[in-house]
Amino acid sequence: MANTYFQFKQFKINQESSAMKVGTDGVLLGAWADTNGAKSFLDIGTGTGLIAIMLAQRTNYNSKIEAVEIDSSSYQQAVDNIENCPWSDRIEAYHASFQDFVSKTTTKYDVIVSNPPYFINSLKASNEARSAARHTDALPFEDLVEGAKNLLNPNGKFSVILPVTEGGYFIRLARIAGFSLSKRVEVLPNLGKPAKRLLIELSLNITKTIEGQLCVENGQRHVYSPEYIKLCKDFYLKM
Repeated sequence: MANTYFQFKQFKINQESSAMKVGTDGVLLGAWADTNGAKSFLDIGTGTGLIAIMLAQRTNYNSKIEAVEIDSSSYQQAVDNIENCPWSDRIEAYHASFQDFVSKTTTKYDVIVSNPPYFINSLKASNEARSAARHTDALPFEDLVEGAKNLLNPNGKFSVILPVTEGGYFIRLARIAGFSLSKRVEVLPNLGKPAKRLLIELSLNITKTIEGQLCVENGQRHVYSPEYIKLCKDFYLKM
């Protein structure tokens, strides 16, 4: 049974009611997304509220973070976690599909982030909420790309984390929609292992792509690499 909560240095994430639990993907994206100079943020598919809260920790009192979640149990969990974090006055959660949110909001964002569902053609979990959180049925990549394009400020940044194969497909869709790939970082689980994830940053401005690699573990289980520690040390208790 998964832990009912995850304790970070400055906040706690309760997760017993959320379809998707705290994981490395969410922490990586929350720590990696470029917040420099940004004041308005949107977290698509916030789940427990983790990434939205991480963005609030990383930014100053002038920033505003909004988060959207379609699953009712996850949404309520996110609301509870947000209310109990030190930056609750700067975060607001919405219970809606991203498609509905896009159709109703007039806000433009400096930074949009998403740890999206990515299973396109695969067996689904027996748990309906977990299945919805993991599969693209409710939020196809095309809808995510077009919605983000509509809501992003002209000089804004749109960042996601995806498995390598799905990430490549996502980049192709984004380029067709008019995005430029500004950053692409391969995430290796351990030294000598192939990349399992891509950290992707997209821009509406034409830009040269910065490529990189990030290794999570340094050859042994729970022995983290210096670059991973540098990225995540402000969040994990044991770093």
